Amino acid sequence: MEGGNGPDLQLQQLPLATAAISVLPHEDPYSYKENLIGALLAIFGHLVISIALNLQKYSHIRLAGSRDPRAYFRTKTWWCGLFFLLLGELGVFSSYAFAPLSLIVPLSAVSVIASAIIGIIFIKEKWKPKDFLSCGLAVVGTYLLITFGPNSHEMMTGDNITKHLVSWPFLLYMLVEIILFCLLLYFYKRKNANYIVVILLLVALLGSMTVVTVKAIAGMIIVSIQGSLQLGYPIFYIMLVCMVATAVFQARFLTQASQLYDSSQIASIGYILSTATAITAGATFYLDFTGEDVLHICMFALGCLIAFLGVFLITRNKKKSIPFEPYISMDAMPGMQNVHDKGIAVQPDLKASFSYGALENNDSMAEIYTPATLPIVQEEHGSKGVSALPYRVLEHSKKE
Repeated sequence: MEGGNGPDLQLQQLPLATAAISVLPHEDPYSYKENLIGALLAIFGHLVISIALNLQKYSHIRLAGSRDPRAYFRTKTWWCGLFFLLLGELGVFSSYAFAPLSLIVPLSAVSVIASAIIGIIFIKEKWKPKDFLSCGLAVVGTYLLITFGPNSHEMMTGDNITKHLVSWPFLLYMLVEIILFCLLLYFYKRKNANYIVVILLLVALLGSMTVVTVKAIAGMIIVSIQGSLQLGYPIFYIMLVCMVATAVFQARFLTQASQLYDSSQIASIGYILSTATAITAGATFYLDFTGEDVLHICMFALGCLIAFLGVFLITRNKKKSIPFEPYISMDAMPGMQNVHDKGIAVQPDLKASFSYGALENNDSMAEIYTPATLPIVQEEHGSKGVSALPYRVLEHSKKE
């Protein structure tokens, strides 16, 4: 009897276990609560970071427009901005412990939206109607990201992170990323391919590893606070070293990019590339989209595209102001030649930059620049010893 009841009992329990596993990512109310907590922490962190950066920007502008001899780091406004910056980074760091990686990373669009709005209110930056449309697109994209974001959760223990680290999807992703990173670095260093896409793609590849390690470290810290100590696992310190190393190299490449390109271009292209690579890393390492239906994945992808478009339009509408040139350079003088023009007369373009005496068409004005002739006429000296002028100036008559 026991032998006959055993298989029946196993067959009756198997569907229940399978159903519990498949339903857990979607119907567990606690998982949705964690998603909401993580999303709110990320939004709060990015808002505070935007406020902090604008406070520091306001401090620099205020010092530049006054006769205050103090350095910027001696002002209370700058230190207040630094405090809010650290607070915002702490909020973003904590958000990775609650929500999936693929949900938290695209929410950095909130920082771009908040910076644009704060710039209008406090720094009095001018906006056009199309700028409000760009912000609207970014807000709609953020809403879709939160609503249809992945809902996969697991305990961030040392054993689970180690299993993910040696899984074949992540190993394949790491192989492709290392090859691509080495190729880009070769063209950047050896071939002088200083294109903005090349530099920011290097930053994005490093950033994908940074966010993977940040989520692992934040999750292990939260699990340790809850009572199960995870700081004794070697994987924690491996992730910590990788996080610091990738963050340092990211900052180095970003510094080089900021010296070559405008900050608005770096913000938009960097956001798109970093978000795409980070979502791919989260999908391969943490399996964020496991168990998600096609509709949620498609709506999440649509939210990413709309957020990309909104951020790109916001940063594109910000044009750099052309600096005023209060001097006349030698190559800006009409008819003046220098060592760079190879014997061609330099005529500055009026539409390109401001220069005194620049003319768009001087064909009819050639006689203005024709030098007057001063012929010297010798005269005989008088016999009475009266000294006469050695020369006299004849009036130059201009031919009609």
